Amino acid sequence: MNDSNTIDYSPDLRDRLADRLARHDRREVPLEGRKHAAVAIVLTDSELGEDRVDPLLPTDWDMRKVPGETGDLDGRMTGVAGGAAFLLCRRTSRLNTHAGQWALPGGRLDAGETPVDAALRELDEELGVRLDERSIVGWLDDYPTRSGYVITPIVLWAGANDELKPSPDEVLAVYRVGLHALRDGETRFIDIPESDRPVVQVPLGHDLIHAPTGAVLYQFRQVAMAGRIGERVDHLEQPVFAWS
Repeated sequence: MNDSNTIDYSPDLRDRLADRLARHDRREVPLEGRKHAAVAIVLTDSELGEDRVDPLLPTDWDMRKVPGETGDLDGRMTGVAGGAAFLLCRRTSRLNTHAGQWALPGGRLDAGETPVDAALRELDEELGVRLDERSIVGWLDDYPTRSGYVITPIVLWAGANDELKPSPDEVLAVYRVGLHALRDGETRFIDIPESDRPVVQVPLGHDLIHAPTGAVLYQFRQVAMAGRIGERVDHLEQPVFAWS
């Protein structure tokens, strides 16, 4: 039995999320010379307390580049597991771009691929989780990034006990983040001098998740979890460190 604060991972949850996503009029963004990528919000189960210890140390991350007030935040992802959860990855430092940043499983579409093809392939390559189109719960809006991509988010139902095998070439660590942590956090919108658009910061664990991942998670929370059908996120900005 889950703690009263967590959300049960159940067929009823899948049905509720699927209904709300189906009623959302998904916004597609033309590529216009940008590259196409897909990411997956992978829904699974988690055990309360399984994330008491983060394999990474607080000294591994420099929070000074994060805009706004960071207080006692140190970048660790602990105290978030329990009940229905999604998979969140920390990128490996071996990658050429966005090393160390938070990301959902996914990546660029190969020639001839659809967003579904790419999301399922990347999920297998990055985390060793094999799913098919029957796992699709729904879709969210495309999000155009500062680095020249249009990201298509797909929500997938992974089952309760999938073993995770993160690829050391792409994933430094993977976490099961309870949906209750996404539901209960107070999302922040801050101003930066480089843009007239608000930077979104989604608090999870001891860190803040920024766009594009933060924008995707925020829309999932608003539309699929809270039922605020039609809420958009393409006006939300990324922090400067994610622009290139």
